[in-house]
Amino acid sequence: MNASPFSSLSDGHQRLQALVGAWRGEEEVAATQWTDAGTATSELQAEAEFGGLFVVQRYRQRRDGTVSFGAHNVFGFDQQSGLVTMHQFDSMGFVPMSPATGRWNGNELMLERSSPRGAARMAYSFDGADAYRMKLQFKPAGSDASQDMVSGLYRRVPPSEMKEG
Repeated sequence: MNASPFSSLSDGHQRLQALVGAWRGEEEVAATQWTDAGTATSELQAEAEFGGLFVVQRYRQRRDGTVSFGAHNVFGFDQQSGLVTMHQFDSMGFVPMSPATGRWNGNELMLERSSPRGAARMAYSFDGADAYRMKLQFKPAGSDASQDMVSGLYRRVPPSEMKEG
């Protein structure tokens, strides 16, 4: 199967390429029903798949030297709706009922997803080609208030600096 070159991708697909690469981050984790408050480090490895139509991202968060949370995220762009999509599969084990969806606003990608547990909002704000910020908020089902979950600053690093496991 021949995949199309990046230059033939739609503008929406090309914007996703900003996520591609190896990244390391420092995070602030808020106290929630799932974890205690504190700091964490994270590593992300993202690759373009199928000629850039999707970006597959592997995320590992470490607290106290141990992997405390992991996720595989699959980003795409639905040309028909004009929405960015993100399917997330993570170490919490919840099966996603539907992808998070959203749009770019300048250099910020805002995604939202709802489930029976509540609604999540993720913002990715790019500070040039080599750094971005991410903030995740969650509003539990039946609540009117969103709570911060995690926020971080991620910087591009050489892939050889990534830890295994």
